[in-house]
Amino acid sequence: MNNFWQDLPRPFFVLAPMDGVTDVVFRHVIAKASKPDVFFSEFTNAAAFFNEYGRSSTASRLAFSADEQPMIAQIWGTNPEHYAFMARELKKRGFAGIDINMGCPVKDVIKGGSCAALIETPELAAKLIAAAKEGGLPVSVKTRIGFKTIKTEEWIEFLLKQNIAALTVHGRTQKEMSKVPAHWDEIAKVVQLRDKIAPHTIIIGNGDVMNHTEGMQRIRQTGVDGIMIGRGVFQNPFCFEREARLHNKTELLGLLNFHLDLVETSEHKMPFAPLKRFFKIYIRDFDGASELRGKLMQAKDIAEVRAILQTI
Repeated sequence: MNNFWQDLPRPFFVLAPMDGVTDVVFRHVIAKASKPDVFFSEFTNAAAFFNEYGRSSTASRLAFSADEQPMIAQIWGTNPEHYAFMARELKKRGFAGIDINMGCPVKDVIKGGSCAALIETPELAAKLIAAAKEGGLPVSVKTRIGFKTIKTEEWIEFLLKQNIAALTVHGRTQKEMSKVPAHWDEIAKVVQLRDKIAPHTIIIGNGDVMNHTEGMQRIRQTGVDGIMIGRGVFQNPFCFEREARLHNKTELLGLLNFHLDLVETSEHKMPFAPLKRFFKIYIRDFDGASELRGKLMQAKDIAEVRAILQTI
């Protein structure tokens, strides 16, 4: 098995999987701004993928292009049979690895026992990891430091004993959501546990990192192999730049127009309304940004957005 994780230059940076955000279009926007070292798909339900109709409905979530490698498919669910089936299919599609979502804290997701709820059912978590390995791809896990309370040692030690290729740790519990600062001291403990239990497992830290500079600070502080940035892209689409600099209005609007171009030429039909969530990424930090953003939010389609931008 080709474990690409071991071949990555360290430290490395990863774009976090974010539902409804990091589709194939937005990943290319971020790559144009400042390319991360690893890409993740949006998380995809293994139960949906298990049937023919579901595979069709999740096609856009798993769409990627050759220039995005290494590309990791993040999956979620509770059925080992679904995981094994999906893992085999993902290998055929050319993914470099599979990541299991054991960290999403959203109540509608965890009430079925998925994602962060798996922290409370380690036996099931182990079965899902084993099933995902049947595809022959390196399997990683993204998780948190606990469910209702912090249980870093107990939970992370268990995961490290499952012989996974990589482990991304978000430094909060499910209960904490994003309401408190990430506990990077706990992530440092994860690195220490890794060194004792599974030296081959790559550790990625996640939580409150807004740019490359902050990520390097966390790497020096904790010893993690890599950093995953999520919400940072909403404040700065150029967040993966090794040498940060200010970006002017022309550059930001250029990225927005590039985003629109990709949507219009995508083979996957994308509705207009969800595009509005991205406007705040590009329309910021310049004179008149607030007024312009307000106008764009009232637009009915891409053509109207283009017309408004042409008036600037």
